[in-house]
Amino acid sequence: MDEEIDLDVSVDRGLQKLIDTAGAGASVTSPGWLTQLGRLWGGKSDVPVADAKPDDIKDLLGGALFKALYKWMEETGPVYLLPTGPVSSFLVVSDPEAAKHVLRATDNPKRPIYVKGLVAEVSEFLFGDGFAITGGDNWRVRRRAVGPSLHRAYLAAMADRVFGPSAQHLATKLEGVAASGESIDMEACFSQLTLDVIGKAVFNYDFDALNTQSPLIQAVYTALKETEQRATDLLPLWKLPFLAPFVPRQRKALEAVELIRAETERLIAKCKEMVDAEEQAQFGDGYMNEADPSVLRFLIASREEVSSRQLRDDLLSMLVAGHETTGSVLTWTLYLLEQNPRAMAKARAEVDAVMGDRAAPSVEDFMALRYVMRCVNESMRLYPHPPVLLRRAQVADTLPGGYSVPVGQDVMISVYNIHRSPAVWDDPNDFRPERFPLDEPVPSEQTTDYRFIPFSGGPRKCVGDQFALMEAVVALAVLLKRFDFELVPDQDIGMTTGATIHTQNGLFMTVRERASGRSQGSSSNGASSLEPAVAAGAAA
Repeated sequence: MDEEIDLDVSVDRGLQKLIDTAGAGASVTSPGWLTQLGRLWGGKSDVPVADAKPDDIKDLLGGALFKALYKWMEETGPVYLLPTGPVSSFLVVSDPEAAKHVLRATDNPKRPIYVKGLVAEVSEFLFGDGFAITGGDNWRVRRRAVGPSLHRAYLAAMADRVFGPSAQHLATKLEGVAASGESIDMEACFSQLTLDVIGKAVFNYDFDALNTQSPLIQAVYTALKETEQRATDLLPLWKLPFLAPFVPRQRKALEAVELIRAETERLIAKCKEMVDAEEQAQFGDGYMNEADPSVLRFLIASREEVSSRQLRDDLLSMLVAGHETTGSVLTWTLYLLEQNPRAMAKARAEVDAVMGDRAAPSVEDFMALRYVMRCVNESMRLYPHPPVLLRRAQVADTLPGGYSVPVGQDVMISVYNIHRSPAVWDDPNDFRPERFPLDEPVPSEQTTDYRFIPFSGGPRKCVGDQFALMEAVVALAVLLKRFDFELVPDQDIGMTTGATIHTQNGLFMTVRERASGRSQGSSSNGASSLEPAVAAGAAA
């Protein structure tokens, strides 16, 4: 603000406040806000404008935003403007070709057209300069450092030592629920499970979220909720840091972040002491410490010149993103299977045939659980996580179809719309795992030409996609082998928008142990290599 006044720009402070909070990269010294005025109110646009009505407000304010976006796609077309203020808007994209154009040009050194924009703004308080939200050269350096930690041997070790045992821990909890005859919120269970998994996998830290409610666990959930709320705040008080001590929600969130960062820094310091005490490790491609195969141990053993603060921010990015995504994937996959008995029976038959007497799948079993994988893929098509991707144009651009994108325009790629568009998919609202043939590669943005983008695409594609898929398949296999699940009747599950798609009221189910489900064996040692089609994305 002061810099703009120094430039002798005379402007009403009220208008400047609107511009500053527009979220479209506008400023008095750029023509962005004038362009927005012309596009939104002057009829000077080659992009249609969504007709938002009062009934849509509840979906825009913390509800199921993607449902309103879908309605406007049906009314307006695959690319449209969504006004969010007098001088701000989102350019909503529901077309695979346009989405591919934007995603491939995000943080692309050869075509640096788009950046993360609003995503970085709402989550910087938690992630700092973590690779999940930073951009440019810093992101490229951090991505090259973190990506190699998710190598084949690491994924195999996680399947054998973390994914399987953690899922069996949940199964033990469900045994008690089955014996009592009571119902349980499986969405909460999966959130706890995936927090336990990501804690061990990234930090070698046991949250024990399935059994306890420690202050650290509550802090993680508080920080996640704040991130979600900031994305849809009509009055973004978080943009005024000096108010934080006086706003209860912000004060609580900042206290939570302080606790998370302090514990993360303690774990980093402890790991550094252990590595320094060892003889020089033979670090190289595929390095993994047998006693501690975590990402934290890998990054410290690499002896890269990086600050503890940067390391902390990178690891927090993985912790939050990894926990949130897979928990939602498991929630909606189990829901869809329960609603589709034939698919459930087919998935369970595959689990029984592949796993035999083993309590948890080995790596070889994981590779053979192709139908279970397609159930997860189809679930992520119907309930993508996240349902929208946000980008911001840092230079003017034109999308396929001739849609103009001015400098500073926020772009919202509706993954939900693309995944459910009748112009893209046959019977788009049906749960049909068979639409992804078992004898073809696991579907991705590449194999579907960006019709299927649950992990985004382009340079900023999710670095942990293979981790998430393996974790979800292993957990489902363990549970389907042991239990029958049935939705509690007459519950209003609903959907709401967050970083991922959540239920409104939980996913309450009754659980019964299968007569043939209890295994006499144990998980075999998952030491084999992964087939290229699955493992290749681990270091993307």
